[in-house]
Amino acid sequence: MPKSYYLPGDDSGKAELLELLASQLPMYAEQLGLTAEDTSEVQADAEAFRYTLAVLNQIQNSSKQWTAHKNILRDSDTGGPVPSFPPFMEVPAKIPAAIPKGIVPRLTRLVARIKSSRNYTEAIGQALGLVGSIKSIDPSSWKPELTATLEANHPQIAWPKGHADSLEIMVDRGDDKGFVPLTITTSPRYSDTSPVPAHTAVWHYKGIYRLKDEQVGQWSNVQSIAVGG
Repeated sequence: MPKSYYLPGDDSGKAELLELLASQLPMYAEQLGLTAEDTSEVQADAEAFRYTLAVLNQIQNSSKQWTAHKNILRDSDTGGPVPSFPPFMEVPAKIPAAIPKGIVPRLTRLVARIKSSRNYTEAIGQALGLVGSIKSIDPSSWKPELTATLEANHPQIAWPKGHADSLEIMVDRGDDKGFVPLTITTSPRYSDTSPVPAHTAVWHYKGIYRLKDEQVGQWSNVQSIAVGG
């Protein structure tokens, strides 16, 4: 069976691969004809990239807290408890050394050198995380990741299609009806053109993949968005 590409598509996976190489590559460097500079470079890249992801995650979480706080201050009814300001984020104290841009191009060039070495084996590749897994399609594990944005005051629901035929979307408009069917769409971007209320309301969306006219996998996490007002 075919194997997947060794390099993960997401940032977290790339960071994990860099960290694995940073820890394991020194043991194979001489055998593979690599220099101390090669191993030091990948170690610096791994540390800098992980630090960047950690700080970015803190900033994004802080942004969500402050956005929610801003919305409460702006839109909530008067009276009641006075909301406290969210705490300020704390940047990790240890800042790694600055590195040149181009982590992934450096990584792929290094991997090409490793795999072209006459001493390279699949066992070494497995130890370094450079051998992709065997591809298999298991619809039972599929779970769509929805995003909800507002355009012309109407929610836009985006989703990655992958190997699915379509997406079934349900909506809860906060009208005590709970989640009800909205649509089955093959477009990776669906516009909910239902009339929006005059007052501010929060609509909630969830979706599940469909394959051969049947639901497969798991329901997505619920995505919520404010409309109207």
